[in-house]
Amino acid sequence: MSTETKIIRGSGNVFADLGLPNAEDHLLKAQVVAAIADTIHQRGLTQTATAKLIGLKQPDVSKLLRGRFEGFSLERLLGFLTKLGHNVTIDVGPANESETGQLTFAHV
Repeated sequence: MSTETKIIRGSGNVFADLGLPNAEDHLLKAQVVAAIADTIHQRGLTQTATAKLIGLKQPDVSKLLRGRFEGFSLERLLGFLTKLGHNVTIDVGPANESETGQLTFAHV
């Protein structure tokens, strides 16, 4: 009996690998939420303090930090970053050598 394990390299987007619709949007939101979580950690904020800063209730901050961000628009998530002291810049430019562009997020 063979016990070979087949390894399949992911695309870099777990949402696409799972076959979810709007995978790029999900990935972008997840990256923004990760930046929010990093900021909260770096600043040593509690969930209660974070909630006051960004205008949420503490249980909603908890949900957000546990990856339950489906009820939040990208615009609202980016607003949370600005309330936490980040500048947010949206850079639009032509796609390179492809028919469609892509969404990317860079957290400095």
